[in-house]
Amino acid sequence: MQVSLRRCVGHVLGSGSAAAVRTISTSSLCSQQKKTTQLKNMLNSSELEFLMEAHDGLSAKIVEEAGFKGIWGSGLSISAQLGVRDSNEASWTQVVDVLEFMSDATSIPILLDADTGYGNFNNARRLVQKLEQRGVAGACIEDKLFPKTNSLLDGRSQPLADMEEFALKIKACKDSQTDPDFCIVARIEAFIAGWGLEEALARASAYSAAGADALVIHSKKSDPSDIEAFMNSWDNRTPIIIIPTKYFKTPTQQFRDWNCSTVIWANHNIRAAVTAMKDVTSTIFTQQTLMDVEGKVAPVNELFRLQNDKELREAEDRYLPKV
Repeated sequence: MQVSLRRCVGHVLGSGSAAAVRTISTSSLCSQQKKTTQLKNMLNSSELEFLMEAHDGLSAKIVEEAGFKGIWGSGLSISAQLGVRDSNEASWTQVVDVLEFMSDATSIPILLDADTGYGNFNNARRLVQKLEQRGVAGACIEDKLFPKTNSLLDGRSQPLADMEEFALKIKACKDSQTDPDFCIVARIEAFIAGWGLEEALARASAYSAAGADALVIHSKKSDPSDIEAFMNSWDNRTPIIIIPTKYFKTPTQQFRDWNCSTVIWANHNIRAAVTAMKDVTSTIFTQQTLMDVEGKVAPVNELFRLQNDKELREAEDRYLPKV
């Protein structure tokens, strides 16, 4: 059975304070496991697990330090921080470059929001190979057409891929991976595209049979009725991941009651960053001074800490000649 981070920490510390819990990094508890194994264990855990969005090396580091056991490499967030739309305007190589920095900065697994796999089965299986080379733990591929349309856009057509062809794409990805613990997650967009429960279940069965390690069932309703109906009909033979961006008022305990595997908090770091940057930028522009800003932004030394400047200073002492 996969043991939760808090349970691991509790075992180490006894009944220590929450502050003490935060001082023990996820990496110290999971360093004996490959990132792929960590993610696979999360997906198959008997407890509800959580993935937090990150979009660059800095945000990935912050997610790990907060105590999260895994990272969601959000396609929306990565494209937004690059200043382009979430419609495959950033190439897969550009996305993988960002993921490499994120992976290097952290010791917890990353599940990439890999859109449709950036093409057909051949594009998708090549992506898997490149993600493995960069230490990314898994890829989540959605059953829509390339180029994709963001699922939460209103009034946009959301055509689905052919079910059989997409199942074979999942199989191609599984067949191409070299690490047996690398995770392929199939994202079902039937509810997003306006189809009903029967279509969602049929696709779930097909993708599960093709070898998917987990399934995302997605909905943009403001209530979780689609998710509840699906979970009440699903036989739990493959773990189910949900993304409650729109039905955020639903108590998390309900997700546990429905036997969901994992919750993805999908885009909140990039949205928080936008709010903070707009506020600070507007203040500086209007006031032409930093007097009201310095007290509400991170100190420069905090950036140095997150960049692990301490390690560089120690390395300079070892490897540079003394003057």
